[in-house]
Parts: sequence; structure tokens; C-alpha cells
Amino acid sequence: MDIILAEKDIHALKSGENFSALSGYINGLIVAHFEELITLLYRLDINEKKLRDLLQQHTSEDAAPIIATLILERQEQKIRSRQSFTQKDNIAEEDKW
Repeated sequence: MDIILAEKDIHALKSGENFSALSGYINGLIVAHFEELITLLYRLDINEKKLRDLLQQHTSEDAAPIIATLILERQEQKIRSRQSFTQKDNIAEEDKW
């Protein structure tokens, strides 16, 4: 799973194979290691209210793909944030103070 979450290309993160792997991993955590799932969601800074709302709206659906989608959305936010800071750091030496 660390490989999936470390992926820099968000399109690769959302590909069927990676998404299925992430969903499967999450499903395993739901079934056998729920506390680890909670820790992971906290560590990844997944919005708890948004997660609860989505799970309540989709009670007849499997929770793992919903959680996987939120994880990927959060990773995408982090990637974009890092890219924006990287672009800001590309300032010519003479323009820095």
C-alpha cells in the first residue's frame, strides 16, 4: 500500500489495478484490523465528517471503494500542494531576500 500512496502520478493512483489493490487492502483492514484503518485514515488526514456523510449516503454500497476514493482525493490534494510549493521555490537567486 505504501507504494500506491507514494505514487506521484495521480492518474496511476486512480487506475483500475491500483484502485482495486487499495480497495482490497482497505477491505482487509475493515474486516480484520479496524483500529489500523482508523489510524491510517487519521495519518492520511482524511476528513472524518466527509467520510461519515458518504458512508451514510451510500449504505447499500461497499465501504472500501468509498474510503479508497477519499484516500486518493486526499493524496491528490497533497500532490497539488507540494507542486505549488515547488513552483514557488523556483525563484532566481537575485530575486530572493
